[in-house]
Parts: sequence; C-alpha cells; structure tokens
Amino acid sequence: MPLPALALGGIVSTVAGLIDSLHTSDKERLEAEIELQKLGLEAAKLEAELIKGQQEINRTEAQHASLFVAGWRPAIGWIGAAALGYQFLLYPMLTWAWAAMQGAGWIPASLQPPPILDAEALWVILTGMLGIAGMRTVEKFKGVAR
Repeated sequence: MPLPALALGGIVSTVAGLIDSLHTSDKERLEAEIELQKLGLEAAKLEAELIKGQQEINRTEAQHASLFVAGWRPAIGWIGAAALGYQFLLYPMLTWAWAAMQGAGWIPASLQPPPILDAEALWVILTGMLGIAGMRTVEKFKGVAR
C-alpha cells in the first residue's frame, strides 16, 4: 500500500532536515545566527527612525498657533477626566440620590436614572491618552517643557 503524498513529503523534509543538521557546521550555524541578529538590528533601527519622525510631528503640532492643531490632546485629556469623574464619582452619588429622591416622591418611580458610560470605550481612549501623558512627563523630567 503506497504512502499518501503528504506523509511522504513530511518524511522527506524530516530526513532532509536531519541530514542538513548533520552536515551543517558550527561555523555555518553561527554565521546564520549573526545574519538573523543583523536583520533584527536593522528592524530596530527602522522602528526607532519611525518613532523619531512621530516625535517631530508631535513637537510641531504642539507649537502650532491654532487651538485646533495644538489643543486636541489637552481637549481629549479634559474630556477623559470629565468622563472618569462622571463614571466613578458623580454617577454612584447620582444613583444614590436618585433612589432617595424617588423614595421621597420627588422623582416618579417609573423614571430611570441617567445611563452609565460605556467603560470599555472609555478605557481604550484613556489608556492611549495616559501613554501620551506618560511621554510628556518624561519630556518634563528631561527639561523639554514649553
């Protein structure tokens, strides 16, 4: 009974790999590893250049005279702070006060309290902003403050 082509291909590649590992010298393996490390170093250099370019764009935006260009990050930060304040300070007190006012008859029992925010979307936005804010803190410690 003949072996299926896939099984035969697997056996051939395994045997070829075994023969290759037996005939590959330590020097050849070391040279291959050095080449891989060189490729990794080049990739890291490219990524560093991209980060430098983005930092330059950020610096240029922050120095712009228009509030719509330079003020978008602070605006998002204040919106995030307001959302956090509502989510974790105002909303819990509001629901407690809402229940008390419904109990006193000031608010109809059928009226629902204000909604809670979508915390998942809030965390995505705020963690991004906190990452940016963290970089700004590093800049301040390095004396790059405007």
